This record gives sequence, C-alpha cells and structure tokens, in this order.
Amino acid sequence: MFALTRRATVAAALVLASTLALPAAQAEEVTVFAAASMKTALDEVAADWQAETGNTAVISYAGSSALARQIQEGAPADLFISAAVNWMDTLEEAKLIKSETRVDLLGNTLVLIGHGADAADVEIAPGFDLAGLLGDNRLAMALVDSVPAGVYGKAALTSLGVWDAVEPKVAQADNVRAALQLVATGEAPMGIVYATDAAAEPDVRVVATFPADSHPAIIYPAAVTAESAKPEAEAFLEYLSGAKARSAFEAQGFTVLKK
Repeated sequence: MFALTRRATVAAALVLASTLALPAAQAEEVTVFAAASMKTALDEVAADWQAETGNTAVISYAGSSALARQIQEGAPADLFISAAVNWMDTLEEAKLIKSETRVDLLGNTLVLIGHGADAADVEIAPGFDLAGLLGDNRLAMALVDSVPAGVYGKAALTSLGVWDAVEPKVAQADNVRAALQLVATGEAPMGIVYATDAAAEPDVRVVATFPADSHPAIIYPAAVTAESAKPEAEAFLEYLSGAKARSAFEAQGFTVLKK
C-alpha cells in the first residue's frame, strides 16, 4: 500500500513538474530583419513582447537593401521591416513574403543634423548653399543608391537643386545609424538621417527638417516572410501596431500608420 501511494505521489510530482515547464517549452524565437533606424524603439517593443508572452524577437538591424538581399539569398528571417516600399515590393514580386500579412507600419521624417548641442540652424530652401556650409568637411549619409535614408536624402537634395554641388562631399555609410555615428563623433559636422535617429543620439542636433514634398513619402512596410512557419511571427507583427508598441514608436518620433 505504501509503495502504491509513493508511486502515485511521484507520478503526481512528475505531472506537476511537466506542467510548470510547459510555458518555457512553448516559448518561441522569432527572427526579425529590421531597418537600422528602428533599433531604439523596436528593442523596447521586443522587450515588452517578451515580458508579456515569453516569446523572443531576435532582431538583426542593417540597411533595408542589405536585409532584403539576405532574404533573397535564403537567410532564415521570419519577419521583415523595411524603411522603404521598394525593397518590400522586390521581395513580394519574388514571392518571398506572405502578401496577405503586408502592412504599412510606420512613417518618418528626414532631417539635417549637426554635431553637438550648439550646431547652428540651417534654412532649407531651393538652392541653399549646403556645400558652402560644409566647406572642406563631409556630409554623412547612408548609401545613396541603395539604403532608404540615403535614397531619400539624395532625392531631397536633388529636388532642391543642390545635389551636384554636395555629392563630392558626401561620406556614405552602410546604414543610417552608421551615418548618425559619423556626426555624433564629429567625424562629419553634418548628416542626413531620420528624425527618429536624431532623437536617439544626444551628441547631435536637428538643424533643419526637409520639406515633405522634397522626397518620396517615408513608409516602413512590414511582412512575414514566405519561409516562416511560426505563427508567433504574425503575432509579433500584430503586436507592433498595438497600444504599447504605438507609444514606444511615437515617443521615438515615428508615425504609426497601421490603425
């Protein structure tokens, strides 16, 4: 009788132990490829999601072009968030995302920044003498032919009629956060980044904001990749437009487009 009771007690303990371990066993890891400009806000959102669900978002940040190419080459991402529509279009045309999950998630603003808190304001207008303001120094930008922040910046300077004069002075960086750091460290006195990047770096100051009509609208589309088999990827995508995520994004200066 004692042996039976003991076996029953042991069996009950094993059932209880397996039940307690169940949430950890169910926790999933979602791999997210995201535009570098999202880092500050998205890290906060991912931490909140993990605290609430137990699931983890492992995020790789880089220029949208580099991330899109990695997905084209078979990199195992579950979710892609681009800083430009065209790179998401490229993946959708290649059937590398689940089109039904695609959403326009965020909007942003393009700004001119200067090094240090005392950087002087600049008046942006057609033909403004940015090259003269730079003198022999460099203008930090993300890659102007592939990374969205650089593409938007080049478009803005072109529409304002100053690109040809400024082009020889441009120091191109792999992504917008790298361009931000060039200005933060003083290696370049000025740069073009997103307003959200400037908000994340205390050693730069926004000296001007580019007119919205000087460049294409800055939109961050997001979608689950075609190769992802994790329902948590779509759940995280949905979480990104929820109330807590919205607050984090807006605090960093993004506009949340998905209602």
